[in-house]
Amino acid sequence: MSAINEHINIPKNISTKDDLDFSFLRKEGISYLETLGGKLWTDFNSHDPGVTILEMLCYAITDLGMRIDTPLENLLASKDPNLSLQAQFYKASEIFPTKPVNELDYRKLFIDLEGVKNCWLRIYDKQVFVDCKNNKLSYKKFEDILPEFQKDFKLKGLYSLLVDLEEGYTKEQVFPNIKTAYHKNRNLCEDLIEIKEVDTQSIAICANVDVIPEADEEWVYANILFQIENYLSPSLKFYSIQQMLDKGYTTDEVFDGPILKNGFIDVKELKKAELRKEVRLSDVMKIIMNIEGVKLIKDISVGFCDENIVQENKWVVCIDPDKKPVLCEKSTFNFSKGFLPLNLNYDRVDEYLKQLKEDEIESQQIADEDKVLSLPKGSSIGANEYTTIQNDFPDTYGIGQEGLAVHVTNERKAKAKQLKAYLTFFDQILASYFKHLSEVRTLLSVSGQETRTFFTQAVKDIKDFEELVSEYPQSNDDELTKLLFNQFDNNIERRNSILDHLLARFAERFGEYTFIMKALYGTATDEIVLSNKEAFLKDYKVISSERGLAFNYYKQTQDNLWDTSNVSGFQKRVARLMGIANEKRRHLTETNVEVYELTDSDDQTVYRWRLRDNDGNILLSATENYTRVAFAIEELYFAVLQVVQTKEKDIEKAFQNGIVDEVQVGFIRIHKSTPSKPSIPVKYSFDVIDPEQPVSSTDYIIAKQYKYYADINDLKEALLEIISFLKKDFTEEGMFLVEHMLLRPDVTDNEAENFLPICAKDCEDCGTIDPYSYRVSIVLPGYTYRFSNPNFRHYMEDVIRQELPAHILPRICWVGERKGIVPDNENDLLQFENSYKEYLFAKTDLEQEQPTENNELQNLIHAMHQLNTIYPVGRLTDCSAEDEALDGRIILNQSSIGSIGAEKENNNEENS
Repeated sequence: MSAINEHINIPKNISTKDDLDFSFLRKEGISYLETLGGKLWTDFNSHDPGVTILEMLCYAITDLGMRIDTPLENLLASKDPNLSLQAQFYKASEIFPTKPVNELDYRKLFIDLEGVKNCWLRIYDKQVFVDCKNNKLSYKKFEDILPEFQKDFKLKGLYSLLVDLEEGYTKEQVFPNIKTAYHKNRNLCEDLIEIKEVDTQSIAICANVDVIPEADEEWVYANILFQIENYLSPSLKFYSIQQMLDKGYTTDEVFDGPILKNGFIDVKELKKAELRKEVRLSDVMKIIMNIEGVKLIKDISVGFCDENIVQENKWVVCIDPDKKPVLCEKSTFNFSKGFLPLNLNYDRVDEYLKQLKEDEIESQQIADEDKVLSLPKGSSIGANEYTTIQNDFPDTYGIGQEGLAVHVTNERKAKAKQLKAYLTFFDQILASYFKHLSEVRTLLSVSGQETRTFFTQAVKDIKDFEELVSEYPQSNDDELTKLLFNQFDNNIERRNSILDHLLARFAERFGEYTFIMKALYGTATDEIVLSNKEAFLKDYKVISSERGLAFNYYKQTQDNLWDTSNVSGFQKRVARLMGIANEKRRHLTETNVEVYELTDSDDQTVYRWRLRDNDGNILLSATENYTRVAFAIEELYFAVLQVVQTKEKDIEKAFQNGIVDEVQVGFIRIHKSTPSKPSIPVKYSFDVIDPEQPVSSTDYIIAKQYKYYADINDLKEALLEIISFLKKDFTEEGMFLVEHMLLRPDVTDNEAENFLPICAKDCEDCGTIDPYSYRVSIVLPGYTYRFSNPNFRHYMEDVIRQELPAHILPRICWVGERKGIVPDNENDLLQFENSYKEYLFAKTDLEQEQPTENNELQNLIHAMHQLNTIYPVGRLTDCSAEDEALDGRIILNQSSIGSIGAEKENNNEENS
C-alpha cells in the first residue's frame, strides 16, 4: 500500500518562461492555425505572410515577457515619488513590530528609556477571600464564616517592576516615564501595581593580581572593576539592524516585539541578564584572567560584607531574591609585577573607568542610526512603452513608416490599409497589456488609491492612423479606456478580488463576512464590503501591531477618554473586521435616527421616524404612522436598504439621459413638477419606494425627503451624497469593552459593594470564582440593523472570541435602546454609558485607587449588573403548520417570547 504524502507544497515560482521562448510561441501559434483552418491553409513556411504576422506577434509577446521577467524592483520603480517602493510596501520596521506582549518585550521597552539600566517584571500577589454563604468578596479573611463556606483566589495579571537605574539617575526622574510608557503599551486585563528600585546586597572581593611587566596597572584595574560590575549587574547593549543580521537573526526575529528608539536588543543576552542568584568565585577568576595584561592571580576570595551573615561555601556567595550584588568598600585589589608591589594612581583609574563607560556608549551610537531595513532601489524600465508591430514588417508590405510607392494602384493601397486595420486590433490589445504591466505598482500597492482595474493606452506610431480609426482619443488614455473597457469593467468585483489577494498576503480573509452581509444588504453588499476591506488595509499597521493592546486610562484628558479613539487594539481590529465605521468610545444611544411620537386624528399615539446626517440635516422621513416603535424602526432599515442597493452609476446615467416626469432609478423614484404657470419654476424631489408593492398602495412609498430642488444638478448631488453617506458613514454601531481587572477595589477597601458580584454556584469546585482575572465585558447596542440579526450576532460573537487573546474570557451583551425610545432610567445601555463615562473621568488621575467618593465605581458595577441582552421578538405558532421558515420563530438563545396572536395583532395594527 503506497504511503500518502501529507505534505503539499505550493511552489513559489510557477512561471514556465514560455512567454520568453520565441520558438515555442511560433510552434503553438501554428498548432492553433492548423486546428482552426488546416483544411484551407496548409503552407506554414516562413515566406507566408500569415506566418510573418504570427512571428511579429510572437516577437511582441517575448518583449512583454521580458519586461514581466525584469527584476521586481525595476518593474515597480517609478519616477513619481508618491509611487516609490516605500509607498507601495510596508517597511519591515512598520509591519513586523508589535506592542509588548510578554515579559521580554516589556523589559526591552523599559530598558530603552533614559536612565534604565535593566529591569525585571515580577508577579504581584494579591489574595481575595470569598464568603460563599453571603456571596461576598474581601481582601481580608472572613473570621466568622465556617471553613466550608470560605474560598480564596489570587488576582492574575498584576505586576510589579524592579528597576536597576543607570548611574546618575534617580527614581524621581525615571519612574514617571516608566509609568507613562507602560500605560501606553498595557496589555488587555493587566496592570502595573508598583515600581521599585532594586535592592542591593554588598559583597567583598579581595585579590592579589600579578600583571605582565609592560602592562598599565591602572588600566588593568579599571578594566577589572568595569568587567566585574557588568558581571554583578549586567547592562544590555543596543545593536544596529546590520549587527543583528550578522548575528544570524532573520528580519522578522530582529523586529519581533516593540520598536525601540536606541536600536535592537539581543533576546539571548536579555534572557541572560537576570538578577544574579549567586556569585561564583570561579566566574570572577575567569573575568580577571581574560583581561589583557593579567599574568596570574596570586590570591582571591569572595564573601559578604556583613560579618553577621554566615557564608557556607567559600566558592559561592548566595544572593537574596530580587537583590543586586554590589562591591562594598571592603573589597581590595593589590597588584604586583613579579615580586615588586605596585602603588596605583587612583585618579588615573577613575579616568580609565570613565573612558571605558564612554567608549561603550559611543559604540552603541551606530545602533541608534541604523534601525531601518532599506528596500532595493530599482530603475524604471518604462514598462508601458509600446511601439506598433506594423513598423517592423518588411517594406514590401507597405504598412510601415515608409508606406507604399506613389505609383501603386488604389487596390494595392486598399489592401495595405486593410492589413493595417487588421493589425491595429492586435496592437491595441498588446498596448493594453503593456499598460496593465506598468500599473501593477498601483493596483497591488497596500497604500494605493487606484479605483480603476482596466487600463489601456493609445497606439500613436501608426502611419496615417486617422484614416483607419475614427473617434479615437489619441491624447486621452482615460477616455480611451472608458470607450474600450467600460462595458466589460465590473469594477467592484475586480477590486474586491485584488483586495482579497492583498489580504491573503497577511493571512486575512473576509469570505464569511461577505456571505453574512449578502443576506443583509443584497446587491449593495459587494460595494459595502469593498469599502470595509479598504479601511482594513489602510489601518493594518495599527490593527495588527496593537491587537492585544489595552486602552490608556492613566492621566488622560477627558477628550481622550470619551468621544475618542483611545480604545483597545482588539476593538479597533474587530471594528475593521466587522465593518463598524466608528470604533470610538462614545454615546451609542445618541444616533442619527430619531423616532418620535405624535397623536393622530383618531386621538391614538403613533410613531414616525427621521434619519439625519452628521450635521443634523434631515435626509429621509417616514411617510406613514406606525402603531409601534418596532414597526417604525423596521421600515426605517428597509428604506436604508433600498437606498444603498441603488447604484451611483445608475443615478449618473439617469441624469445623463435626462429627467422627464417620473424616473425610477433602482429603488428611488425621481419627480419633476409640472408648473401651472410659466412663471413658476420647475422643482424636483424624490421618494424611496418598494417596487414589489402596487403603486396605489400606501406601502409603495416607504420614505421621502421633504425638500424640493430647483436645480437638477443639486438633486443629483444630493442623491449621490445620501447613497454614499448611508453606505460608508451612517452607523449606529459601536462597542464598549470593560476590563474587570480595572474594577478591582483599592487594596485598603473592603466594602462589599465595591467588589464585583459573584454567584453561589461559582463556589462549586468546578466553577471559576474569580470575576476579575482575564475577564472582560463587551457591550454592544442590540437594536441596530445588523446587531439585531441573530445570524450576524452569532458570527460576530465567533469573531470576538477568535480575536481576543486566548486566555481572556468575554461576557458579550447586546443591550439597550436609542435614547428617547424608553425612559432614560429604563435604558440599561444609557445608564451604563453614563456610569462608565463618570468612572473613567474620575479614575484617570487616581492610579491604583478607585473613585468611590461619589460612588462612581459602585454605579458602574450596578449598571453592568443590570445589562440584559435583548432578542428579536418571536411568536408561537401552530405545530401543525407546514411552513418551515425561521422568520419570527422562537429559537433558543435568539428570541424573546411573543404571543400566539402577535402576528394577527401586528397585521391589524399595521392596517389601522
